[in-house]
Amino acid sequence: MSRSFSMPQAFVSPDRIRSLFTEAMSQMYRAEVPQYGTLIELVADVNAGCLERDPDLRARLARAGELERIDVERHGAIRLGTADELFTIRRLFAVMGMQPVGYYDLSVAGVPVHSTSFRPIDEAALNVNPFRVFTSLLRLELIEDEGLRGEAEAILAKRRIYTPRAVALIERHEHKGGLTEAEATEFVAEALETFRWHGEATVSADTYKRLHDAHRLIADVVSFKGPHINHLTPRTLDIDAVQARMPERGITPKAVIEGPPRRHCDILLRQTSFKALEETIAFSGDDGAIKGTHTARFGEIEQRGVALTAKGRVLYDQLLASVRGEVQVGAGGAKAGAYDHELAARFKALPDSWDELRRADLAFFRYSATPAGIAAAAGSRLPSDPEALIAGGYLAFTPIVYEDFLPVSAAGIFQSNLGTDQQQNYATRSNRDAFEAALGATVQDELALYAERQAASLDSALAALGLAGLPLKTVA
Repeated sequence: MSRSFSMPQAFVSPDRIRSLFTEAMSQMYRAEVPQYGTLIELVADVNAGCLERDPDLRARLARAGELERIDVERHGAIRLGTADELFTIRRLFAVMGMQPVGYYDLSVAGVPVHSTSFRPIDEAALNVNPFRVFTSLLRLELIEDEGLRGEAEAILAKRRIYTPRAVALIERHEHKGGLTEAEATEFVAEALETFRWHGEATVSADTYKRLHDAHRLIADVVSFKGPHINHLTPRTLDIDAVQARMPERGITPKAVIEGPPRRHCDILLRQTSFKALEETIAFSGDDGAIKGTHTARFGEIEQRGVALTAKGRVLYDQLLASVRGEVQVGAGGAKAGAYDHELAARFKALPDSWDELRRADLAFFRYSATPAGIAAAAGSRLPSDPEALIAGGYLAFTPIVYEDFLPVSAAGIFQSNLGTDQQQNYATRSNRDAFEAALGATVQDELALYAERQAASLDSALAALGLAGLPLKTVA
């Protein structure tokens, strides 16, 4: 008697699931927001031109393993209403190999949320697909009207933003340790439903108005059946060129680019956006008879530079605050030129060469042994000083790209698209403990992750040169 055994089906990698989800999200958002497709085409044109004109940039991106990821790179943003929603989204993103990194308090800038970024953390995973989702949780305690706060809580308590099948597949992933290709495909389709736009509000026109009057973002979170994706952001290599050329494609950009000024050596994150859509909605209880509009979803573009160390971030924050404290940009773009000029002038205090940034311990870098270094290590004694190794061409360094976000920039983008007249500062400030309790996990420290990557790369490079354990000296 013969027996037949069926081989267990192999699980697909989280990187594969993340790439499937990114592509599905991009296709959905292109259908929902036609200007997103126009934006993608513009960014592709600008990036191709940058790489053609700057062979050094192309070579640096290729050496760092980042060249292939540029075209697929996206970040999205969603806003959740309850602790349970945040807890489950952490489990959903874990299926895709994404972990919560960083804590951002936007209430200090008049936006009643606190946030984290879900993203891959391993360098290899980042180079496959660095998809990130900036995920915010509404802080209902910041609604001053107790009656409205209670009403919002009751509305949110009734909704279920995840499909039963999506939850079942999340649980299967947690219990079995992975998903098969067929399960991954089904998971992507089910998970996508959480991020889809729905034109029917779950509240009446009157309730929507009261929520809107409290803050536009509160209305955006509370009034719908799910946390529709409110932007999907491609990465450009020249955000100034994209900003200048957007009007040619019928897109009106915001007045100023958020973040640092244009530099030879890009740092952190620069972002711009175009005006949010006015989308028609039907209100609950009115049989569709009462229509209104909702403004929340918008287009955004980003340019990423090197990750700064704690020392570099202190200097960056000081320089940015000094400009924002003196030059305010009006809703119509007034003083935008003055702001850009002053920003560039103040940031001359931050070195604009890779080697100066590295030697001053202001930014993080990835180290690698050069072919010349490996050849020299096999035949002769190398210097014992890392700086001498770099000077001799035996040890190379490339900037580690900043994978995270800037709270001031995020707030600026939010305010630009939610209404610049709403600039109130809330009395309550950071509440990281409450956020992490809702999340069910501790958010990872982004600076520690960059430091670990830098240290690991140096250890690996020195080992390749036969110099394991050599400390790296920096210049204060």
